Amino acid sequence: MAIIDEFIKKTGEFYEELNVQDRHRYRSWEHCYAHFYEARQNSEKTNVDSLSLHLAFYLASWGMYRGSSFLLQYDYTIHTSVVEEILKRKYDKLFGLKCNELNNEEICSLLDELNTKIKKIYNPFRSKVKKPKGKKDISNILVSKVLLGTLGCVPAYDRFFVKAVTNIDEDTKKKVTTRNYNIASLKKLIKFYEEHQERLEELRSRFLIEYQFNEDKKTLPYPQMKVLDMGFWKIGFDLSK
Repeated sequence: MAIIDEFIKKTGEFYEELNVQDRHRYRSWEHCYAHFYEARQNSEKTNVDSLSLHLAFYLASWGMYRGSSFLLQYDYTIHTSVVEEILKRKYDKLFGLKCNELNNEEICSLLDELNTKIKKIYNPFRSKVKKPKGKKDISNILVSKVLLGTLGCVPAYDRFFVKAVTNIDEDTKKKVTTRNYNIASLKKLIKFYEEHQERLEELRSRFLIEYQFNEDKKTLPYPQMKVLDMGFWKIGFDLSK
């Protein structure tokens, strides 16, 4: 099966699973992303404490609070400074980032800057509970998951996603991209989206976040990066079984 056909099939399965089970843990991403969207739309009403709690629960739902994680040793306020950084207006350009926008060097530079800032904020917390050999950095898995939940601007480079994008496509005999989270890897990844833009946009049109904010019922489309994340995550998850 061609990778694009498998991708569309698995993405559909992922979303169906989300809808079949009421209050599925996968919804945590939707809640987090929608609340950060509203915070950017209504900055005068932003509640950093609430956003930090949403971020913490989303990360916990997606495996970032396992026993070996330094996050487990802290309460949700460990995320407060990260939330405050992400809410800065200069990062508005990254919210719901479209794949082709990563061809813009200014956007790439801004994303790199935020990656560095997030690591710098978390590092002191990690250092207090971990004594790594050498200069071990904050994991790219954590950074990319934070960005996926708050800005939807990159997929999360966790083990299932990486397993899928580095698996050899039977048709092309190539990998989709590399296992390392960086701009070069993301640029290879977006080529996949651009090559199948029409089919993937039709697929994405089915995915909506339905939520309530200030007693108003609202909808928000899934960003392109989340579609890439869910499809390749599902492929990797099934491969691992």
